[in-house]
Amino acid sequence: MGCPIDKFKVWWQESQVGSPLNQKNAVCVSTIDKSGFPSGRFVDLKSVSDEGFVFCSYLDSAKGKQILHNAKSAVTIWWDHVGYQVRVIGHAEEISEAQADAFWEARTRSAQLTTTAFDQSALLESESLLATRLKKASMQFDGAPIPRPQNWGGYIVKPISIEFLTFRESRLHLRELYTRTDGCWEKQLLQP
Repeated sequence: MGCPIDKFKVWWQESQVGSPLNQKNAVCVSTIDKSGFPSGRFVDLKSVSDEGFVFCSYLDSAKGKQILHNAKSAVTIWWDHVGYQVRVIGHAEEISEAQADAFWEARTRSAQLTTTAFDQSALLESESLLATRLKKASMQFDGAPIPRPQNWGGYIVKPISIEFLTFRESRLHLRELYTRTDGCWEKQLLQP
């Protein structure tokens, strides 16, 4: 399989079959803060194409601000139940308004309400405010469509390298590194 995106799609599909995971599309996205420290968190992988790996978020969240400051990002996936690890390194860019609208429409109503009710990463005075703010948003949009907030969208991590690790009990893991040079993918094997 010469294209790492095609390989990823096959692995992603395999990871879904009989998966014991509650969050089957969870991936760790790492960004770099203003002090140069890495910051990782799990997000829902929305789609993958030849362009890259898409996830959605508040644009003014910590990760959004970090991407704006430094687009260098990483995506890490570990599907223990099938023994696959994938590491992606690339540059994150904001997706289009049309793409953000489509992902917003695909969200559950409860996810839309939660997104509308809160400002991700902002300080919270007390835990009791969680239910209060969600109830207020529910009443505000009772029976009506919930519009996508302007501060909610998504990012695509455009890869410059993708590494696949096939876990083996013998510890002789197969590591395949794909690097993109001048728009072409080159493959190398790495020692375990």
